Amino acid sequence: MSEEGRRIDPQDWQAFRRDADGFLGVCIERLAHARELPWVPAPDDMLDTVSLAECEDPLPLDRLLNEISENIMPYATGNTHPRFFGWVHGTGTAAGVLAEMAAATMNANLGGRDHGAMRVEAAVIEWLLKVADFPAQASGILTTGTSQATILALSAARTKLFGPKVRQEGIASLPKMAVYVADGAHNCIKKALEVMGHGANALRTIPVDAAGAMDTKALLQALEEDRQNGIQPLAVTGTAGSVNLGAFDPLEELARICAEQDIWLHVDAAFGFWTRIADAPYRQLSKGLEQANSVALDFHKWLSVPYDCGACLISDRDVHYAAFAARPDYLAPAAVGLAGGENWYCDYGLELSRGFRALKAWATVKSAGTRALGDYVTDNCKQAALMGQLVEASEKLRLARPVYSNVCVFESLGANPAEIAARLQLEGESVFSTTRVDGVECLRAAIVNHRTTSDDIRRAVASVEAAM
Repeated sequence: MSEEGRRIDPQDWQAFRRDADGFLGVCIERLAHARELPWVPAPDDMLDTVSLAECEDPLPLDRLLNEISENIMPYATGNTHPRFFGWVHGTGTAAGVLAEMAAATMNANLGGRDHGAMRVEAAVIEWLLKVADFPAQASGILTTGTSQATILALSAARTKLFGPKVRQEGIASLPKMAVYVADGAHNCIKKALEVMGHGANALRTIPVDAAGAMDTKALLQALEEDRQNGIQPLAVTGTAGSVNLGAFDPLEELARICAEQDIWLHVDAAFGFWTRIADAPYRQLSKGLEQANSVALDFHKWLSVPYDCGACLISDRDVHYAAFAARPDYLAPAAVGLAGGENWYCDYGLELSRGFRALKAWATVKSAGTRALGDYVTDNCKQAALMGQLVEASEKLRLARPVYSNVCVFESLGANPAEIAARLQLEGESVFSTTRVDGVECLRAAIVNHRTTSDDIRRAVASVEAAM
């Protein structure tokens, strides 16, 4: 056994460098050939293969890296492939891989204190607030994703409504509350209400119009009925890019209603946020988001930053701080030294231990440039429109709804969509997910892939027709 203080570090750094250099080459090769690497089912015995049951003695690094490259890496989700359209999975970036390596090397904790990584997250948040066109007094924090960001946003809404005392007294003495969402909104909002103690019954599902957007007349009626019944509106949640259809709620109208009735407006912009850097007319889809009280979004979806990385933006820094700030004695601030720094992110969220996910977001934006990122978002919207056109031209397929942004949903006439999806996945041809529109099961393509081309779209539609 190695001596004290050297038990885990490599015993031979030169050998480590040689093995690491070789493994970096393996990773780069996988990235370079991502277009040829579809989803592959994991072996039935994979759990036995990767078991940690017998690892008392160390495994030599070259064997460890070989196990990773041969027994783990081939069985990824498949979302790096250009014809992966299932769900909304980002594809990662080459710069993000290197940034992850640098972040792991630094091993910084971004809960607080005065160090360089904190400045990088501040720069990322500053850029996000600019993209959102939020006011000067706004703030933000990077999160694991939109699900966590939603909890932060609705907690801030509750603090604004009832004051910081709710953090000490809890919700037992509060009135019943409700959060209003369009039919088809993401499940993370319901989960947030469950975690916050209000329960899933606090969710109000508002009907949508023919375009899949929230019906504001129905919203106004629901608000009035709840108030008459002693139920306090906590927030209205608008959706920028719905899960099923890629539809956008009328955010400007929702902002007007919320301003008139003094209700917090939250926007779930998990992937739709990035239309704000796209070309017109897609940039106009999220008009009104800048008037929201809070926004939840993901970097790891449509911007392709490696998992995981999301963000919560809040228009009022004071409210944001009041909802989460809590410094025990061992985290007391200092005027100078490592305990200094004006901005501690533990004061704006739930975590004290926070990874340096800001670096991969920063590196992705820096390495690609906002013009290219916006162009790829635009490309994906145009590709979804192309898929819609191909579906409409097919005698075997029927478009379930018009294409609003980057999502195309269609019926496979006379064939089972789930069976088609499974077949194409197992063949390594393309990945669709399934959903229901008007009670009819459909194939769904959510295009957020920077590697996708128009030829991939044509091939994917042709593969669906061939599988029927």
